[in-house]
Amino acid sequence: MANVFIGRQPIFDRQNRVFAYELLWRGGEANQAGFADGDLATTQVMLNALTEIGLDRLVGDRLAFINLTRRFLIGDRPLPEMTERVVLEILEDIEPTAEVVAAVERLAGLGYTIALDDFLYRPALAPLVERADIVKIDLLALDTGDLREHVATLRRYPVRLLAEKVENAKQHALCMELGFDYFQGYFYARPNVVEGRRMPANQMAVLQLLAAVQDPDITDGELEDLIRQDVGLSWRLLRYINSARFGLNREIDSIRQAITLLGRRILCQITSLLAMAGLGEKPPELLMTALIRAHMTARLCEARGLDPDAGYTAGLFSVLDALLDRPMTELLDDLPLSAELADALRDGRGELGGVLTTVIAYDTADWSRVADSAFDPELLNQTYLEAIDSAGETAGLLN
Repeated sequence: MANVFIGRQPIFDRQNRVFAYELLWRGGEANQAGFADGDLATTQVMLNALTEIGLDRLVGDRLAFINLTRRFLIGDRPLPEMTERVVLEILEDIEPTAEVVAAVERLAGLGYTIALDDFLYRPALAPLVERADIVKIDLLALDTGDLREHVATLRRYPVRLLAEKVENAKQHALCMELGFDYFQGYFYARPNVVEGRRMPANQMAVLQLLAAVQDPDITDGELEDLIRQDVGLSWRLLRYINSARFGLNREIDSIRQAITLLGRRILCQITSLLAMAGLGEKPPELLMTALIRAHMTARLCEARGLDPDAGYTAGLFSVLDALLDRPMTELLDDLPLSAELADALRDGRGELGGVLTTVIAYDTADWSRVADSAFDPELLNQTYLEAIDSAGETAGLLN
């Protein structure tokens, strides 16, 4: 795995729940756009996911979408036996020859879910559509009129429709209207800014709390009073701290005790996390994204000799704009952050900003930018997998 980046992108259902993850990968060499042999890429990602890493670690109890090339599809290369866990994506450049159609029919008969990737309908593709379970449509490849026509045509077949490259709330709303079943893209991690809309009271309260706990001049007594004002927050905080995650040898039953034993900085981090988790309007995956970035940025900062606590906060706050549907520049005006942290969040400036930029690039599978960073690929891979583990554990405690 030393020369392979591997990541994932969530696929949502109509209730904004994660239905599956598509596995994403590329070679780690900076001058390599990808594997020269697409079959090698498919083989590599599956072997890595299923042997070295483990599918459960990568996608939990969700489905895993994996791309298949033509040679892999019609050849005798080994496929994962967990047919109920894997969705095989037939790439868009595969022509529907009799050999290909027979291979798809065989795989479907074995129990695999079949998806057609980046699909543009033409009559010659009908044999593949008839044997597919899911059809993925790239929104960037069609204007609105053509998109509507494609949906109408595909509704004649018993397939589920998946919209790809859904990048904002407007596109998501259109695809919901057209009856798409699944949605893939970074729409959930981008703010839906509406001019003139006032921030709801619960979001305003969270922003005020975040501002207070980030104030470097706040005293222990002020922090205690601030947290105790919110009974629900106090209860969640004590429950979280007393979980097995912290391994404390005594039970903490007051905010004052928590400050004394854990320190103000750690408690402020936990309070920020719990406050953000309390906003239920966004998909839960957005909080998972924040947790993965927080852990990963902290670990990479530590490797660089930078402050890991600042890294954790940078990663956690990198989704604040999407969480509160306000531009990051406006939010930073309301938060008393250090110049280093504000610069990192605003435009990726400084050493901390460089680390955060790499983490966000990895999280969004921007492999060219990841490869341009000075980090060792193996360190990035290992840190990302650790971040998935840590985020899953933390999210479980927050539920």
